[in-house]
This record gives sequence, C-alpha cells and structure tokens, in this order.
Amino acid sequence: MDPPPGPRLIPVLLLLLLASCPAALAWKKDEFRNCIQTPFCKRARTRTPHSLDAPLSVDAGSLYVTPDGSLTAVLSHPSRLRPLLLRLSALPPHVVRLQIDEDYSANTPPHRRFQVPDVLLSDVEARTLHLSEPKTAGAVSTLALSSDLDVVVKHDPFELTVRRAGSGDPVLSFNSHGLFDFEPLQESKPEGETWEEHFRSHTDTRPRGPQSITFDVSFHGADFVYGLPEHGSTSLALRPTRGPGVEESEPYRLFNLDVFEYLHDSPFGLYGSIPFMIAHGDGASSGFFWLNAAEMQIDVLAPGWDGAASTENGRIDTLWMAEAGVVDAFFFVGSEPKDVIKQYISVTGTPSMPQQFAVAYHQCRWNYRDEEDVAGVDSGFDEHDIPYDVLWLDIEHTDGKRYFTWDHSAFPNPEEMQRKIADKGRKMVTIVDPHIKRDSSFHLHEEATAKGYYVKDAGGKDFDGWCWPGASSYPDMLNPEIREWWVDKFSYQSYKGSTPMLYIWNDMNEPSVFNGPEVTMPRDAIHYGDVEHRELHNAYGYYFHMATADGLLKRGEGKDRPFVLSRAFFSGSQRYGAVWTGDNSADWDHLKSSIPMVLTLGLTGITFSGADVGGFFGNPEPDLLVRWYQVGAFYPFFRGHAHHDTKRREPWLFGERRTALMREAIHMRYSLLPYYYTLFREASVTGVPVMRPLWLEFPDDKETYNNGEAFMVGPSLLAQGIYEDGQKSVSVYLPGKELWYDLRNGSPYKGSVSHKLEVAEDSIPSFQRAGTIVPRKDRFRRSSTQMVDDPYTLVIALNSSSAAEGELYVDDGKSYDFEQGAFIHRRFVFADNKLTSTNIAPDHLGNKKFSTDCVIERVIILGLSSGAKKAIVEPGNQEVGIELGPISLRRSLSSVAPTIRKPNVRVVDDWTLRIA
Repeated sequence: MDPPPGPRLIPVLLLLLLASCPAALAWKKDEFRNCIQTPFCKRARTRTPHSLDAPLSVDAGSLYVTPDGSLTAVLSHPSRLRPLLLRLSALPPHVVRLQIDEDYSANTPPHRRFQVPDVLLSDVEARTLHLSEPKTAGAVSTLALSSDLDVVVKHDPFELTVRRAGSGDPVLSFNSHGLFDFEPLQESKPEGETWEEHFRSHTDTRPRGPQSITFDVSFHGADFVYGLPEHGSTSLALRPTRGPGVEESEPYRLFNLDVFEYLHDSPFGLYGSIPFMIAHGDGASSGFFWLNAAEMQIDVLAPGWDGAASTENGRIDTLWMAEAGVVDAFFFVGSEPKDVIKQYISVTGTPSMPQQFAVAYHQCRWNYRDEEDVAGVDSGFDEHDIPYDVLWLDIEHTDGKRYFTWDHSAFPNPEEMQRKIADKGRKMVTIVDPHIKRDSSFHLHEEATAKGYYVKDAGGKDFDGWCWPGASSYPDMLNPEIREWWVDKFSYQSYKGSTPMLYIWNDMNEPSVFNGPEVTMPRDAIHYGDVEHRELHNAYGYYFHMATADGLLKRGEGKDRPFVLSRAFFSGSQRYGAVWTGDNSADWDHLKSSIPMVLTLGLTGITFSGADVGGFFGNPEPDLLVRWYQVGAFYPFFRGHAHHDTKRREPWLFGERRTALMREAIHMRYSLLPYYYTLFREASVTGVPVMRPLWLEFPDDKETYNNGEAFMVGPSLLAQGIYEDGQKSVSVYLPGKELWYDLRNGSPYKGSVSHKLEVAEDSIPSFQRAGTIVPRKDRFRRSSTQMVDDPYTLVIALNSSSAAEGELYVDDGKSYDFEQGAFIHRRFVFADNKLTSTNIAPDHLGNKKFSTDCVIERVIILGLSSGAKKAIVEPGNQEVGIELGPISLRRSLSSVAPTIRKPNVRVVDDWTLRIA
C-alpha cells in the first residue's frame, strides 16, 4: 500500500488520486539513492586493498584477558583523533564475537556511537566462554577457542582470522585486504568542511558529521554466499556486485524502505534488513553477522576484484559498509549449514511458535468494504468447499485512518462480526500502522503528544510527516517506556470492538513517510537517548513489531500466543511473528522471485514468511493465479492479498475448473498442517527453517547450491513451481541417492538426476523423499480448528533399505502450556516390516500434560514390495487389513498404494504395527 512521495502539504484529493492509480506507482529508480549518491558508500568503494593512509594496528602491550574471560586490546594509529577499543569473546560451540568502539576516555565527543539494544538474547554475555591467555609470537597472537578452532590476531596492520586448529586452514578472516576504516566522531565541524548531504529536494543536516565504518570479510572454502534480505532476486545465491565480468555495479543495500512494485531481481533494499551472510562450500559452512541498524551496503566481490592474478580457490571476499554505529560482529563456524543457522539463532533467538490457525490459509484484500462484504466472503468459502482460517481488514476499516478505531458506518458491530466468524473456528486480523493521525480529537494523538512520546525532528519538535491519515507523527519505539505504553493500547478496554479472536498486522513500519527522503523518516530525526534516526533506522520496525506482539501477549494475560504480521524486520524479528515480502506484482517474474526471497528469509532466522499469493499490484491472469496458489500452498505463511484497484479475486471467481484447482491447492495445505506444525516446532527449538533450500538437506550435492526454483519443506518434501505461462515441461533436479515419490500418484523417481517432466494442470512437481514419514489429516473441514479431533494418516516412503522415519508434534495449538511439557512428540520408525511409535518428548519441562483421543486412521506405504494382506497391532495382537487404497482422498482418480486401514492406534501411545 504505497503512494509515491510528494511535497510536504499534499492535498488529500491528490493523495487519494495517486494512491488509486497503479500506473502512477511504478518503481522509479531516481527516487531512491544509489551508492554514488550515498557518500559513505562512494568513499568506501573508491579504496583499494591496503591503501588506507592510517591503517589500524594492535598495541601489543594492551592485550589483556579480562576477568569475564574476553580479550581486550587497543587499536590505534598516530594520526587518529582517538584510539579504538577491541573486545574479543567466544560463545559455545564455535562463535567468535568482535566488538570495536571508540575510546572516549581521552577525547570525548558530544555524542557517543549507538549500540543496538534488545536484539541479542539477554543471556549472551552470561554464556561467554573464558578465553585462555593468547600465545604471542612476534606480531601475531593466537587464541585457542576449542580443540579444533583458533583465532589468530595479526598486530600490524590489524587482521583477524578464524581457522581450523589442526590444519591451520582459514575459515573466516576480517581485514585481510586492509579495508577496515572507522571514521572518528568529531567534536565539532572543522572550518570549511561541509557535513550536509542533499538528495532531490531533501537535506540531511548530518550535525554529527561522517561516522561510517568499512571492512572486508573473506569466507574461505566457500562456493556461494547467501542471505542479506531483503531484496528481490531470482537467484538464491548472492551474485557478485563488483569485479571482472560483473555488469551490475550496485552493492546489496540494507535500508528499510517502502517500495511499491519493486523490481523482482535487484540488489536494491526493500522492507527489512538482516545483516547476516552464510557461506557454504564443499565440506564447509560459515557465517557472519554484523549487529548494526544503520544503513549498510555490502559488496560481494568477484575473483580478481583486487587485481590479483589468482585468487585462493574457494574464497569469497565481501566488503561491508555502514553509515554509523559500532563493530559488533559475530563469526560462525559449522561442519554443515544447519550448524551455522543454529549458532546465529543462539544469539538472536528462536522463532516464536505460532498458533495452529496461523499456519493455515489467510484471506486478505485492501479492503473488504463492510460487514456485509465480510459475511459474503466468509460464506463464499463455505459454499465452494474451500477452507480458510483468517479474514483480514486493511486500513479502510478504521475511522479516518485512526488506528484502534472502526468506521461505524461500515463496521457498526465489530464484535458481533468477529463472533460470527469465530463460530466457524476462524479469526480476524486488523491493521495497525505506526503513523498516528495528528488530530486534536484523536485521543491517541493527544496522549502521545502530552507525554512527549513522538520521535522528534532535528529541531526538537514532534516529527510531523505525511502518511495515510495525512499529517502524522510516530511513536519513539526505541524507548522501552513508550513500547510499554503501546502494549496497553491492545487491551479490550483501550481497543474498543476488539475480541480474543482478533489479531494484528503491522504495515508501513519501515517507517514509511510519504513526503520524506526516499519515502522514509529523515536521518537526522532524534530518538530516545539522543540517538539519530540514521543509527537505528533498520530496527524501527523491529521495535514496533515487538511492542505489538507484547501487547497481544498482555491482552491474553500471557496465555495466548500472539499473531502479528510485520512488513519491516530486523535480526530478531523471528521472536515476534511473521513477515511477508511486501507489495509484489501480479506477474510470473514475481512468482519466481518469491522462492529465493522466502528461502533467504528462512536462512536468516525468519522462517514464518511468505509472499502475497497472486501479487498485490495488478490483475493476475487466471492461470498465473492458479500456479501461485499451487506454490503459495507450500509457503510457511500462506495468504492471498490484493490492492484495492485490482479486480476481486476470491478463489471461486475464475470459473469452475480454476476454482477446483485452487481448492485442491488449499486442501493440500490443510492436509499437511500436522507436518507443517511439527516443522514449526522444530524451528522454534533449533531455528532450522520450515521451507529450506535443497542444499540445507543435501550439503554435499553441488547441483543444489544455487537452485532457487525448487525447495524443501522440512526434510521430507520437495517442490518446484511452474514459473512460465503456458509451460509444457519442466526440468526438476532430485538430489540424493534415494528415490523420490510423486505426491500426486506415488510414482518413484531416481535421485541425483534431473527429470524432464510434463507439466500437469492440477499441481506443481512435488515429491516425498524416500526414507521419510509424513503425517497428514485428510478430512475436509471449514477451518483448521474444526480438524482438531480428526484422525491422522501417515504416508511412509520407503528407501532402499525398506526403512523410513518421521515425527509428529501436537499441542493445544494456542497457549504456552507446551513450555511446561503439555505436548505430544512422537517418532515413527519403519524398519524390518514394522512401524513403531515412540515418545521423544523430554520429561523435565514441567508438570503440565496434553492428551488427545486422535488416532491413526490410515498408513500408506510407498515402495512396499511384499503382497502382504494384514498387519498386527501391538500391544493387543489385533489384526488389521492391508489393501490398495487411494494416496489422496481428495482426487477422484487417485492412484493407489498399500494401505493399512483403520489400525486406530492413538497418537499418544507407544505401539507397533507389524506387517504379517
């Protein structure tokens, strides 16, 4: 929902005209800065390796292991205004933390550099390992981190390398090309020097002067690097941005922006920023995370970028540039990529466990007009036998864009409306954005003004920008007191018309300011603690998301898991809810780019994400919409959404055949909800994403390393979209040495082979991996809530050893009782013609219990070679039949496979099914 920027006092009529004209909203390159127009980026990119006039060196006499077990040192150069303080620490098992800030003791500037609070887990310092004294030989000091990892610090010039202890092979290095530059804060502006920066009609006063930081990081043993969301891309791996053979000259930009109809393939920054990069190669994985919320630009450098005749085989060099902040960097080393993700999650937090309903299908539009429209859409799903769980209301549901209110002519009875939806087990979501209408009759604005809770402009007045309500101000979410104030706005007493069935959507929280530079808040605006907006910009939406989630948590008295969708995000956002890829377009390119975008979010911690199905802008061709539903049904977050100027596109509006195809895609998602919920549990414990690139499951298979068209859902399922109109065939690479079974018909396909497949109308290529067991629920219901007591189906795909295994996680789907042990976690193992169910839930979490009477109704066995006719259930020695049954109950012509029918064993119990 993004109109273009405009002058400070845009007439309301003009604003509405522009907002309703999609043709006027196309992305305009000249409205956003590039590297040449960004002085800190331009300066950094002109430097060549080892060319700095004042390279920093370690004062060897300052090396000291502190009582807390970290290593400290002084970095200096005779020409520097003040030295830098270095702190090196380690976290188990293989995490190195490097912190560098200015030493303010001898020469104190008016302001200090900003260090981002409340992103790292609160126990990070407590988990810090105690380092031993370094061994120094000449100008090199070596610290042993573990039995297999060292850190080597070169003194002059300063350089840091994380290496394998036994072989001495480097894994990660910092400043090996001598590009580390740390612009000192000035006490005052030198005479004759200009600090102001100009872009289009905007002026950034930059009252604190240049303060950028630049350094190079090298990943050794790497074939590709990944990460750095968010940008549109059809490539999963990050392409080189500089060096021989590189046409695209822009670095990857991390600067949260409200971008409408963004380019599907560009390094340009979008709505969120995660400064985390993961590298993977043959037998090695590593990662690098820079905790800094200022604008960043990152170059991935092609071999030969530095003019060297040859480059170390398997080394990828990168250049990191930030406008402000400090160095607070983490180096991660793993034997496989999942290790690196787990280590990143160990410092930024695991994803929150969603409620069951949130994992199902969501229906949204800007805007459903009124209560009658809501009721009509709700009944339309029932009339067409299409399940859904959540209906969303965009900004038009409010009273004049005043959030926490209702348009009383269109929504006179919001509580009754929500209860009617809830009677079918469904929920609703309303939008709450950060801009508050500057209206003296609006109680929220008056309260925020009186308390001094708004972000200030450079002159110290409440910042006044332009957004959906017109003149708007923005709560200063950096301030914990203001976040707590915001929390209380979600109480039923404060948010009149809300009910326990209502959840929240945060949009425009980059923050978007229509008349601001690059459609965002000016960098010289002032936050809590005298922090400039430039220093925390990328984290503003994170703090807003945090406060909103905490508001729902408090509303539910700590018992109800919040659901909050946010457009802006930062490292740590995974702890507070879901995100989506923003205002995409209804075209095939955006469908294709959604896969690398969602996969990249998962690699960087944010597993609960998806793209707007069908594209937000424009009217999708019916075939494109069908294909998008077939892909979107695999997204972790599955929502259809559209701009208010598009034609209505509920799934039943495109003819009976296409309605049937979209219904089938949605039904498929609902049947797989037990599997998805189990994967969300895994993500909430380990951080390993629900939707994964192929190489995360097959890290030794180089054919998977840059495959951004196919993806895994957990360890068991692989799918690949159809991304071209009228496509007749598609090549699908199936990794590994074992078979893969077609989800539609159970046909086996060999692994480690690219298969040319005929494109089917009713589905996209999708497969179950041999050696896995996938739990399903196959009864048709209106919503996931109505499926709670339904029986399960287990689909067993046998490998070459006639074995398979899988898991099932079940809890109450809504509360936090699982944290005290109230859940079921089963492992299913098929071997030696026996299927066994065992409990794998730990017994030390608490004294709460969860139980269910749900049973296993069917067991489908793909790849079973015997002609067995019966199975024995133990305990009880009960005999049940084996017959050929349909793989899918939803298809009238479904293929068949050996099926154990109605064993009716309870999911909570230990049992064995033995094929006789």
